[in-house]
Amino acid sequence: MLRISIEKKTLHFKQPAGTSRGVYTERDIWLLTMYDTCSPEDVGVGECAPLPDLSCDASENYEKRLREICNVVEQTGRIDGSLLSPYPSMLFGLETAYLNMKNGRYLFDTPFSHGRCGIPINGLVWMGTAEEMNLRMEEKIKAGFSCVKLKIGAIDFESELALVKSIRKRFSKDVIELRVDANGGFSPAEAMERLEVLARYDIHSIEQPIRQKQWSEMARLCSTTPLPIALDEELIGVNMKAMKEELLSVIKPQYIVLKPTLHGGMRGTEEWVALARQHGIGSWITSALEGSVGLNAVAQLTSHVYGDDIEFAQGLGTGMLYTDNMPMTTEIRGNKIWIREA
Repeated sequence: MLRISIEKKTLHFKQPAGTSRGVYTERDIWLLTMYDTCSPEDVGVGECAPLPDLSCDASENYEKRLREICNVVEQTGRIDGSLLSPYPSMLFGLETAYLNMKNGRYLFDTPFSHGRCGIPINGLVWMGTAEEMNLRMEEKIKAGFSCVKLKIGAIDFESELALVKSIRKRFSKDVIELRVDANGGFSPAEAMERLEVLARYDIHSIEQPIRQKQWSEMARLCSTTPLPIALDEELIGVNMKAMKEELLSVIKPQYIVLKPTLHGGMRGTEEWVALARQHGIGSWITSALEGSVGLNAVAQLTSHVYGDDIEFAQGLGTGMLYTDNMPMTTEIRGNKIWIREA
């Protein structure tokens, strides 16, 4: 029989993490420890990391609901992905713990998991004052990143555009690939004009220009946009396969950005990628501010989903955000994330 214990931890950011939805200074995670009574020496650990005001399963009663779900898994001896799809962060933690229990540190049998190759990642520049964002951009460039993502939508657009202009004056698109993430910060009325302005500076893509659940407006933007649009928050809570099919068919985005903690756990992420491929839509995977256990699992899942030779930069560079993270099992070398040696 399976047994699962739960431990809550609060992680503190080294510096405030700004988004258009607010500023994070700390975040709660729940660590699951799983073992089978038939072989109690094999223990697996998973991380449940819901984001307040964003995750579809985040609530004041999160830990109580998590305990209830863990009780069901203990009683049945299985993780029912279809039943748990409304609880993606819990599902992801359970999937991770189970794989860790069964397979040890190699959740998936891939060259990345075994430490033989790294996965290219983008550098991430958080929202802040214009001066702060300029400084953070310099740090990412000096660190060797060839792809950088800017969080925009929190300060005035002209200041953010000035930063984009200054980057492009110094670095062409062949040197630095620029992605921007608006986190739904634009209104439908102003979005197209801003997309047109950003497109002048060879932006690779923009994530979630307007808030989710405005399908007709997002479809209109995606059909006429001068730069590729990637859906992110739009995918939250869309858990059934038929709903996913409908969303992709109606909106027709150029990309989708997948966070396993938000978008259906491992099972749901794999389903999204498969459906996107069928529709000719690109995708990449990013972490969602998880601690070290969650980041490790997201990175290994990425290597499993996309194969041995990933060239497209993924969003997995969040491992050093916290002052009190658990011991790191991944590390950044240049512009790639690697599994650390045991």
